Amino acid sequence: MAGKETIGPLSGLRVLDLSRVLAGPFCSMILGDLGAEIIKVEDPSGGDQTRTIPPFVNGVSHYFLAINRNKKSIAVDTRLPEGREVILDLVRQSDVVLENFRPGVMDRLGLSFEVLRALKPDLVVCSISGFGQTGKMSNLPSFDLITQAMSGVMSINGEPDGPPTKLGLPMGDIGGGLWAAIGVLAALQARSRSGVGAHIDLSLLDGLVGLMGYLAEIYLVTGENPARVGSAHHSVVPYGRYPVKDGHIVLALHVGTFWRKFCGAIGRSDLADNPKYRTTSDRRDNRDELEAIVIELLQTRTAEEWHVVLHDADVPHGTVNTVGEALEQDVIAERGLVQTYQHPVAGPTKVVGSPLRFTGQYEAGPMAAAPLLGEHTEEILTGLLGYDADRIRALRAAKAIRLAVDSGFPIPKEN
Repeated sequence: MAGKETIGPLSGLRVLDLSRVLAGPFCSMILGDLGAEIIKVEDPSGGDQTRTIPPFVNGVSHYFLAINRNKKSIAVDTRLPEGREVILDLVRQSDVVLENFRPGVMDRLGLSFEVLRALKPDLVVCSISGFGQTGKMSNLPSFDLITQAMSGVMSINGEPDGPPTKLGLPMGDIGGGLWAAIGVLAALQARSRSGVGAHIDLSLLDGLVGLMGYLAEIYLVTGENPARVGSAHHSVVPYGRYPVKDGHIVLALHVGTFWRKFCGAIGRSDLADNPKYRTTSDRRDNRDELEAIVIELLQTRTAEEWHVVLHDADVPHGTVNTVGEALEQDVIAERGLVQTYQHPVAGPTKVVGSPLRFTGQYEAGPMAAAPLLGEHTEEILTGLLGYDADRIRALRAAKAIRLAVDSGFPIPKEN
C-alpha cells in the first residue's frame, strides 16, 4: 500500500525520521498531519519498540497506531555500511532529519551533523535527547518519568497531603515532541531566508522545565517552592475540583468577572462585595474560609443541576470525564477530532486526529494508516532513490534492508 500524499501547509517537505518510541514520532506525526512526507526509518529486526506494547488489535500495537499515521516505513539497518549508504542517499533527498538517539550514536553511525551538513548544507537536523548534546549528563539514559521527576513537575503534582505524583500524560515526551516541531518549523523559516540549515539540540529536561511557566517563576521571584495543591490553583480561588451532591464538578474562576457571576449564580452576591474576597489576592489570602463556604453551597445540588445554573450564568465549569466520556462528547464529534482510517491488518481504526484547523484551506482527506514494518522500503528505494532491482537484491542479501514481502506482518513479542 503506497503512502498517501497529504495536502497541507507543509506539502512538499520531506522529513527523514530516525526517531523511535514517543517524543520524536510525536513530532513527525505533527509534521505529517500538516502535509510533510514522513519517511520513518525502522530497524529491520523488529521496528520501532512501540510495535511491541500491548494492547494489540490483530497483533498491531495501539501505541504504534496512535502516533505513526501519515508516515512511510522503510526498514534499514543503519549499523551496516550498506544501510548507512541508503540513509545518506535519503538525506540528500530530505529537508529535515529527526533523531532521538543518545548523544554520540549518530557520530558512531557515521551520520554526525557535520557529515549530514556536508551532504546537504540546507538540511535541518533536530536531535532530541534526555539531557541535551552537551554536559556531564548528556550520555545518560532518560525516559519521561525521569524527566518529570528531575524537572520539578512531580513535586507539584498530587494532593497536598500525598506524595509527589507523575502526570497521567507523558508530558516530558509529548512536550519534547511539540518543542521539536516548533524548532523544526522555526529553522525552516530561517532557511527560507538564508538558505542555510540548522542543528536543533533539544533536551527533554529543558523542554519540560520550559513548560513550567508561572510555577517556575514563583520560585524565581520568591525563593519558595510551589506546593502541591491537588486540583486547586496556587493563586486563584475558587479554582479546582469540588464535591457536589452526586459527584464532582470543576470551577475555573480565573478573573474577577467570573467570580462575581458565580456569586450571583449561587445566590451569594454578598460574597463578591465582602472585602475579604474582593480581589484575587484577597481570595487567595482567605482560601480556607472561602473554600469551606463554596464547598458547603455546592453540595446542595447535583452536577446536572449546577450545570444548568452555571451555564446560564456564563460561569466556567465542567464535569470530570473519563477518557471514554471525553472522546464521546458531542463537541469532539462536531470538531471531527476522532477519525477512522483503514489499517491493512488492524482493520478500521479510530484515532485522535490533528487538532489544527486551517479555515477554508487544506480540507483534510482520509489519513494514511500507521505503516507495516518496511511497508514502503521498495517504493522509496525505487521511486525516490532510483535503485534498480540488482541493488535492492544486494541490500536484501546483506540484510541491510527489509521489504514488507519478507515477513508479511510480524506478530509483536512482548519485551
